[in-house]
Amino acid sequence: FVESMMMNIALIRRRIRDNNLIFRNYSLGDITKNDTAMVYMKNKADMNMVDKLDRSLKNLRIEGMTVTEQTLVEALTGKRNSLFNPFPKVRYTQRPDIIAAHVEEGKIAVIVDNSPTVILIPAGIFDFVQDVDDYYFPTLTGNYFRFLRIANIVAILFITPVYLLFAEGDIPVYEALKFFVPEEDFAITIFWQFILLEIAVDGLKLASLNTPQSLGMSLSVIGALILGEFSVSSGWFVPQTILCMAVVALASFTQPSIELGYAIKFVRVLMLIGAHVIGWPGMVGVFILSVAVMAGTKTIVGTSYLYPLIPWDGTKLKRLLFRTKK
Repeated sequence: FVESMMMNIALIRRRIRDNNLIFRNYSLGDITKNDTAMVYMKNKADMNMVDKLDRSLKNLRIEGMTVTEQTLVEALTGKRNSLFNPFPKVRYTQRPDIIAAHVEEGKIAVIVDNSPTVILIPAGIFDFVQDVDDYYFPTLTGNYFRFLRIANIVAILFITPVYLLFAEGDIPVYEALKFFVPEEDFAITIFWQFILLEIAVDGLKLASLNTPQSLGMSLSVIGALILGEFSVSSGWFVPQTILCMAVVALASFTQPSIELGYAIKFVRVLMLIGAHVIGWPGMVGVFILSVAVMAGTKTIVGTSYLYPLIPWDGTKLKRLLFRTKK
């Protein structure tokens, strides 16, 4: 997609040449007056959702949309936009093939002028485990990528809290894994090592974003190597915690949604705190609380965030978890 709304509409129309493809136009923002378009297929989309979103867009009163799509999402979410709920309510993409595929399945897209990012509605937690690239490979390969993506979500959630429980002796360590538990003395406890590394990884990400493109990769790799080697040799950190965070950082890049990646990060940090304060019951309690928050979360159009698990739709859930014929 590009920043011109009419060009983005043409990119979708080139892929779906059907009279059922509908574009509804709006002008949003008292100052900016951004042209906005809602996209759906009238023979596939849930018309109750379409009408509800249509009323919301017509009645929306915002001063300006200089930060286009994010301003719009926060305004549409309204009272449901809790400051303490990190889970994304919509899915963003800059690829026309993703929007065309989801609109063809019955979802709704919102195009905002001056933005190369298109909003996909509704978006539940299971919508983030699939990616359009899965369909550019044979079925077996696509299923492997999707399984890997789901497995990585589990891994980046539990690696650091579980390792903390092993290191602090809250759960027994199998003989084959004892080599991975540090026995030497270290200056900072394992818990604070993980907290500092969580902050350091995000600091390196921000540094790479603000570094010129020609130097970004080299400086980020060299900086990580130098900092890692110095922190281990000085006794601040142990190699095991750095390895765990390196695996978590790399696994997080398999997720197509940056917003969901940070939601998982916040849950992981809370689980880490729970494991440090209470032990394994604290980690499990935070995980159950996070699932309860997701169960109580609603999308912009009011549907369940855990659909098709709640309410149950086995056919839809199978299509989201497994790569099927498109």
